[in-house]
Amino acid sequence: MKKKIIFNVPKFDKDDLKNINNLTSLKHYSGNGYFTNKCNEWLVKNLKCKESLLVHSCTAALEISAILLNLKAGDEVIMPSYTFVSTANAFVLRGAKIVFIDVDKKTLNINPKLIEKKITKKTRAIVIVHYAGVSCEMEKIKKITKKNRIILIEDAAQALLSKYKGKPLGSFGDLATISFHETKNIHCGEGGALLINNKKFIRRAKIIKDKGTNRDDFNKKIVKKYTWVDLGSSYSLSEINAAFLYSQLKKAKEITRKRIYIWRTYNKFFSKLEKKYQITRPFVPKYAGINGHSYFIFIKKNLRNDMLNFLNKKNIMAIFHYIPLHSSPYGKKLSKTNFTLENTDLKAASIIRLPMHLNIKEREIKHISNIVTEYFKNQKI
Repeated sequence: MKKKIIFNVPKFDKDDLKNINNLTSLKHYSGNGYFTNKCNEWLVKNLKCKESLLVHSCTAALEISAILLNLKAGDEVIMPSYTFVSTANAFVLRGAKIVFIDVDKKTLNINPKLIEKKITKKTRAIVIVHYAGVSCEMEKIKKITKKNRIILIEDAAQALLSKYKGKPLGSFGDLATISFHETKNIHCGEGGALLINNKKFIRRAKIIKDKGTNRDDFNKKIVKKYTWVDLGSSYSLSEINAAFLYSQLKKAKEITRKRIYIWRTYNKFFSKLEKKYQITRPFVPKYAGINGHSYFIFIKKNLRNDMLNFLNKKNIMAIFHYIPLHSSPYGKKLSKTNFTLENTDLKAASIIRLPMHLNIKEREIKHISNIVTEYFKNQKI
């Protein structure tokens, strides 16, 4: 196949521009306008959270979460090492010490069995990551946080419309964050949302999002003038992005169904290879309802980079994922991990992420599986 199979093609059609054109009549382009409200309403209704605040990135949502915790020097936040840097950065910026936990080797999600061993008197929060849109073990984790009176934050950046036992992810934590970056199923170029399930955080979160002002109270006519009342920054998403996003949110369930079909098509082709060659497919627990965000395989770590090069030479854009935070240069400075993260290190060194987007065809997926087969035949495995 001569044409390159691209890793990601962000969803876009002409309908996404219609809402942007409507802004000329609304005459409001900055944040907190009509389309921001429509997006927040959609998120509250479909994700079953108590409040949604649209922001300019998932990073922004995580930073607001960190401010809400009122962290002090020495306070600890537990999270997996196998995640994007923003998950840790948001809390490091507020002075927290990051305590990394190993992942479950099947799901790549935080291993609940290891959490309580790392809880101390200084632990303020646990941040979980629903990797590739596959749910963490929410009942076990909720039980731990409730028992120890610790705040639970869901990093659901990849998990829009994924579920745990039929309940939407983002509805379990005191706080949760969503990404609308162009690499996600639903996007607006750059965007995110903070989902709030603990009512005590709602008012202050709105203040933090609006540069530390009580603008929301002013808009509700609770105060006559708005002013600086707390910490905050400029976290709102522009109406241009919100207009684009709302068009996609209205089609989110249809998009998710299509992505799940593509995911299952991959899984069907690779089921044959898993039995014949030394590869492992994604594991989805019975409690997890996926959203088709990402498809990946694992192979022997000594072959991973060689296979990536082989696939790319064959015009298949395949990649790996995160460098584990505990082994990154800055992560080593921040967290002196005195125990091994065996599963994290192994899986990070052996994962291969394959092209996944709405434009990919079944024949292309079959071609990818054939090229993987060709690679192993060349290896005489």
